[in-house]
Amino acid sequence: MSGKKVPLWDADSRRVYKRLLGYSVRYWPVAIIAIVGMSVDSGCLAFFTNKLQPIIDELFAKKDPYLIFWMPIWIIGIFLVRGVAAFFGNYGISYIGRNVVQSMQRDVFAAYLRLPAAFFGNEHSGHQISRITYTSEQIAGASTDALKVAVTEGAMVIGMFIVMLHNSAYLTLALIVLIPPIVLIAALVSRRYRVISRRIQNMMGSVTGTVQEAVEAHREVRIYGGQQQADTRFKEVSDRARYLNLKIAATSATSSSAVQTVASFALAGLIFLGSRPFIINSITPGVFVAVLTAMGAMLPSLKRLANVQSIIQTGISAAESLFELIDTPAEVDHGTQVLERTPGDLRFEDVRLVYPRGDFEALSGVSLHCAPGTVTALVGRSGSGKSSLVSLLPRFNEPTSGRILVDGVNYESYTLPSLRRQIAWVGQSVVLFDGTVAENIAYGELAGASEQDIIVAAEAANAMEFIERLPKGIHSQIGEGGNMLSGGQRQRIAIARAILKNAPILVLDEATSALDTESERLIQQALQRLMRDRTTLVIAHRLSTIEHANQIAVMDKGRIIERGSHTELMALEGHYSALHRMQFNERPVAAGID
Repeated sequence: MSGKKVPLWDADSRRVYKRLLGYSVRYWPVAIIAIVGMSVDSGCLAFFTNKLQPIIDELFAKKDPYLIFWMPIWIIGIFLVRGVAAFFGNYGISYIGRNVVQSMQRDVFAAYLRLPAAFFGNEHSGHQISRITYTSEQIAGASTDALKVAVTEGAMVIGMFIVMLHNSAYLTLALIVLIPPIVLIAALVSRRYRVISRRIQNMMGSVTGTVQEAVEAHREVRIYGGQQQADTRFKEVSDRARYLNLKIAATSATSSSAVQTVASFALAGLIFLGSRPFIINSITPGVFVAVLTAMGAMLPSLKRLANVQSIIQTGISAAESLFELIDTPAEVDHGTQVLERTPGDLRFEDVRLVYPRGDFEALSGVSLHCAPGTVTALVGRSGSGKSSLVSLLPRFNEPTSGRILVDGVNYESYTLPSLRRQIAWVGQSVVLFDGTVAENIAYGELAGASEQDIIVAAEAANAMEFIERLPKGIHSQIGEGGNMLSGGQRQRIAIARAILKNAPILVLDEATSALDTESERLIQQALQRLMRDRTTLVIAHRLSTIEHANQIAVMDKGRIIERGSHTELMALEGHYSALHRMQFNERPVAAGID
């Protein structure tokens, strides 16, 4: 971080804080009740402090029978009222704070759901999770906790000041010592809090990401003996987080010590003023005790008020990060036409693709026609551009140049939701959710499917064979990511989901890679039925699975270098023929094909 000073309330800070308070304003009726409660709470304590003068001067010194009877009752009444007011004040602020945090978390989560796919490749997932779990919690301080401190402690300071002024305007002069130093302390502490809190937010994302990686890769960590490496990495990021949090603690402790030191001068000044010969005989012990107690009660409030700026600045720093994400443009969707069920005529015309942070073409002038109801297989070595090409279909990425036509119309003319309804996708990395078998098959827009339709889809994917053995059949829980199922079982659930969607365009990205030989045979039969009358794009590792494709496109370095049927390509004696021979001869180089 540079040595440049961070302005506390520049135009951006005011704008961010105003926007943040907008989340609190919607709960204004609760806020009014909370503010009244907090004000009454502080007012009751100030009222009691003011009663110290008659307690000492009238009740104990003069033994006033009226005060002897009523003063205990008044004290109980004061603190009963204070207790009720404190409840409404504290609960009201907590109610607003939790709702603000939830609203912010929901807005951030909603942003994640609409952001383009490229966003998630440019940032560690730990930082994305940390925004929900950590950063969003910080804004509660700025939006509600700061209000609580400002109202409660502000009312306390005003109330105690009135008590002091009411009892002795002369002794109240001692307060003048407090004002300039406390203002200076508040400004210095707030600026430091804001700088450090920004660093902490970034560091918490690193901590979350490190833990997430170690948990998700727990098998690899153990098999390759990476425990020491993982532990060292976590220690490094946690040490940095601890260091930054200790800097916050040191700043807070320094602020408290400084305020207490200044307060000692104010108290000393009060005693000095009260002990002057010309005044000591003119004030009663009750007046002096009331003023002294009021100042003593005021000092902790002044100390907390000095730190309220730091609470606000921490929240503003967090809010800036969250609002930046919320304001990030969503997926580009200029489509105006709603695509009903398409026949599935796909045409790629001179398509080129350069990823946002890439410096090379992932696709270099690809042209390919997929006729309705046909099967097109994409083969080639790793990095040849197969996955990049199919990722363009649902517009996870936009072509850098060239066009993709669906039924003769540029597919950018169609609305994204209607375009994606035409596509079923079964990927190499199976994605399942923590829920039941039925919930994973009938996911998203398929959630309204009947139980019978789900069973039919599962049977078509040859999944009922193991589903029937589960404790509750299709209503059995499968755990996070389907971790209660085998790899082949998870793959069949994903295929059942695609079957249930019944989309006219089907993308199979190594859809049978996780299956054993017997399961693969059963799934191939299911897929043959599924692919009938659908336009299918298949990325294949095992060439034996795509020999009956209508056309096979061989890709290399982002280009299609050969295209034709299996028979035609074998006759060419080119790349496809060489790959086929290597694979069937079980040569190790075949592992380079995906």
